[in-house]
Amino acid sequence: MPHTLTKDQFEEWLRRYKAAWEARDAQAAEKIFSFEGAEYYWTPLEPPKRGLKEIAQAWDEATGRQRDVRFSFTILTVNGDVGIARYQASLTRAESGQPAQLDGILLAEFADSSRCRIFREWWHSTYPPY
Repeated sequence: MPHTLTKDQFEEWLRRYKAAWEARDAQAAEKIFSFEGAEYYWTPLEPPKRGLKEIAQAWDEATGRQRDVRFSFTILTVNGDVGIARYQASLTRAESGQPAQLDGILLAEFADSSRCRIFREWWHSTYPPY
């Protein structure tokens, strides 16, 4: 039976996601997925990162090229085991010092109140992808 997610649980998970990204902490990111079957779809047209090791490695590689990350979110809906939010982020690209803005939508399906099993995002930025 799927987990029924509450708005408060989704908000707490998003706060943990925010903290992990802003700190560029792959171990903290791994904990919010925290089981081997998790899938992370960075974009809708690429295969997902699967499992904790792949997710943490991709997170570490991406955030290692970022500085001064600031992330905010607005919850759009919570239904069953799914939460959907709009997010905005600002950061500095480490190699060039170029500032960037991101605006996106994320959809997270949960295994329980604190662990995401499938994560999908659609985003646009002021710079080309890495």
